[in-house]
Amino acid sequence: MPIRDISHVTTYHYNQPVAFGEHRMMLRPRDDDDQKVIAAELEITPKPKQLAWTQDSLGNHVATAHFGDRACELRFVSSVRLDHAPADFRLTDIKDFARSYPFAYAPEDRPGLEPFIQPLSPHPAIDRWSATFFRDDGSADTHELLGDMTRTIRRTFKHVSRHEKGIQPAVCTLNLGSGSCRDLAVLMITALRARGIAARFVSGYLHLAEDDDDDCVAGGNTHAWVQVYVPGPGWVDFDPSGGSVGNEKLIRVAVAHHPREAIPLQGTWFGTAADYLAMKVAVKVTTAVATGA
Repeated sequence: MPIRDISHVTTYHYNQPVAFGEHRMMLRPRDDDDQKVIAAELEITPKPKQLAWTQDSLGNHVATAHFGDRACELRFVSSVRLDHAPADFRLTDIKDFARSYPFAYAPEDRPGLEPFIQPLSPHPAIDRWSATFFRDDGSADTHELLGDMTRTIRRTFKHVSRHEKGIQPAVCTLNLGSGSCRDLAVLMITALRARGIAARFVSGYLHLAEDDDDDCVAGGNTHAWVQVYVPGPGWVDFDPSGGSVGNEKLIRVAVAHHPREAIPLQGTWFGTAADYLAMKVAVKVTTAVATGA
């Protein structure tokens, strides 16, 4: 299985020494069946007086830092080595009863999936758009539906960098015909949940080989996409901004009901507005040579 090395450096610059409040980090990838953390290191400067690690209810790794020192610069360096197993999404993996939509999730699965079926900013315009992926009677081939929606978003929407905080409402993404990776993910989640299909937001990293032609994400970047629960294979990755199905280039850090629950790094500082100068982020994802049998 491929070994991925991830370097994620975030640096905040200030005009003078400022005090820092609590900072919450979701930087360590998840330990799922298809990806396992081999080694991980988090270096923070200035060194926090307390750093605590927990796992939330969805199995995401969360670090919380508390600081005592003031500084002109706050720097987070996350270094991770990960064992990553690419997985496809095949029609034959889907249980027979779910190969055609509509289908009903098994009673034993329904309670855990309910939060991911709850509508996410529903709108009639989203329903009209998504109707094009279904037959006139509202049915569809499940495998084709999910793949077609993923590839259509990639083909018909412009993927743009958007640095404003928060998520663009799905109907705005639809009207504009453009959005960031997180916006396009929310559009797909909104459309699927409105049809009773369990979908959740994923944040993590995108790995691209050196010859991949995409100057927006060359060399790897933070990224956002969608997971859909399909009876049989379970949670399957769909990247609407890249048009890809499966996890080959995707490394999961956090899964969430809503994007606001999967922010990589957030915190507070104390000073005047003029004290803040800039934030810089550098991400690199590479493939290491696996050793051993």
